[in-house]
Parts: sequence; structure tokens; C-alpha cells
Amino acid sequence: MRSFTLLLVFLTYSQARVILDPISFATYDDGVARNTFFPLAAAAYSSNPQTCLSAKFTNSQLRRQLNVQCDAGGKNDICSAYTALLPDNKAIVISFRGTQGFLQLLEEADKSVFQSQSQWIAGGKVSKYFGDAFNTLWNAGMKDDVNNLIHKYPTFEVWVTGHSLGGSMASLAASYIVANKIITGDKVKLITYGQPRTGTTPFAVAHDAQMAYSYRVTHNRDIVPHIPNEGMEDYKHHKAEVFYKESMKAGATFKVCSSADESNDCSNGLLITASVSDHLTYFTKDVSQWGEAGCN
Repeated sequence: MRSFTLLLVFLTYSQARVILDPISFATYDDGVARNTFFPLAAAAYSSNPQTCLSAKFTNSQLRRQLNVQCDAGGKNDICSAYTALLPDNKAIVISFRGTQGFLQLLEEADKSVFQSQSQWIAGGKVSKYFGDAFNTLWNAGMKDDVNNLIHKYPTFEVWVTGHSLGGSMASLAASYIVANKIITGDKVKLITYGQPRTGTTPFAVAHDAQMAYSYRVTHNRDIVPHIPNEGMEDYKHHKAEVFYKESMKAGATFKVCSSADESNDCSNGLLITASVSDHLTYFTKDVSQWGEAGCN
């Protein structure tokens, strides 16, 4: 039996573009991140996500798109998300839109956004800005959609994704549905792109324990995953970073850093991480423009 187990591990490591995470025993697959979750994240930028969904997934069904004010601070920032069903993939989708325009990106980076924190249900604290945005979307109808879909399709996985600000809200959504026992962590898959630091060290530790399939994809010198500075107000990323240095073309090399929540073997090891262009572009696509164009 032991020999058979070792053989399975060897075969898993031998798969092209697939890396076995030695800590959680989940697998990161470049093809899944590039061709499945990435279109789902980009679709959130569209005024009609169904266009992207139909282009990439047969029999896909948009459940609802929600648009709300991100926080109660009187600003006019709009946060957006959608829920969908992928029957052929046996998956329920929760996807969050990223930053709309550079001005909102600057606002997210403002220290006041990160200094104001709120307690998180799974443990630790999170940015109040991110927490309020997620909770508002959740209570605006996402809760009903997710609960109804899980009730109707109890064997389906829940896929959660988002880019930029959407990555933080996706991280919170995945944590929230597990903490509230809406679904078990083994049935949740989370992949985010260019996600900023979202919560404190206790939040990261709690998040790590909730689900095995949790990956933060980062592109070269993308500035946003380094906002706010590590250690400011105890902010820290959760696992596991997947780092693409320079190229994200098909066949590009990448590194999965799962031995620690943050590792100098991935993007933290770069001397300069100040690129807006690398944040806006993933897998050679301008994320928002590609989503708005229907993922074609």
C-alpha cells in the first residue's frame, strides 16, 4: 500500500503544469487557473457576465449580478459580484469584480482603508473596507443565491474567484461560507489574482486551516499584493502564493510557495514591486478589458 501511495505522489508530481502542494495536498494546475478560474474572474468586469460564461462554459447559467456601494463612508465606489451555475463542471460560482479605475486603486491603498479593521468570523481581523464590501454584497442577494444553489446542488463544488479588490472579497467569501458551515472546506476552491493583503496574521492562520484549495496568483512586480506593507497593522497574506515571474504566456514557469504564508521565494523576494501594468495584466490579458469584451 505504501509503495502504491508513493507511486501516486510521483505521478502527480510528473503531471505537466501541475504542482502538488506538500502542505495541504491540494494541487495547483496552471491550466485550471488560466482557462477556468481566470475567465470567471474577468467576467465580473462585464455588465453582462453571461457573455463570458457562454464563451467559455457550455450550459452556464448566470444567477445574478449585484452592484452595491462598497462601504458606508459616503463615497461612490461601486463593488460588484455575480453568482452562476456551471452544470457541466458541477460547480457553483461566486466571482467578485476588481478595481474600477486607478482612482479606486489609490483609495484602496490609502492607509485609512487598512487601519480601520473589523473582527472576522473565522478569526483575526480584516480591513473594514473589504469586510463591509463583502457583507453588503452578501446581504444584497448573494446569500440567498448561494444558499439556494447549494441546497439544489448539494454535491457541487463552490468556486470562488476575483481580481484585485475582488480577490480580497473572494477570500472573505470562501472563508465566510466555510465558517458558517454553509459548505465544508473540502468542497471550496479559491483562486484569486493580484489580491491585496486582506487581514491580520490570525486571520491568515485561520484561513489556512479552512480549506486546502486556496491560491493567490501573483504576476511579477504587481504592486497590489504588497499593499499594505507587510506588518502594517499586522497585515499578512494567507496561503498559498503562486508566483509567475515576468512572463505569464502559455507554458510560462511559476512557483508555488506553500511552506509559509509569505515567502521570499515568491514575489516578496523581488527588490522592486511597483508595477501597475503587471497588476492590470494577467495571463497576457488586460483583465477588465478582456472581461468587458466577453472573454474573446
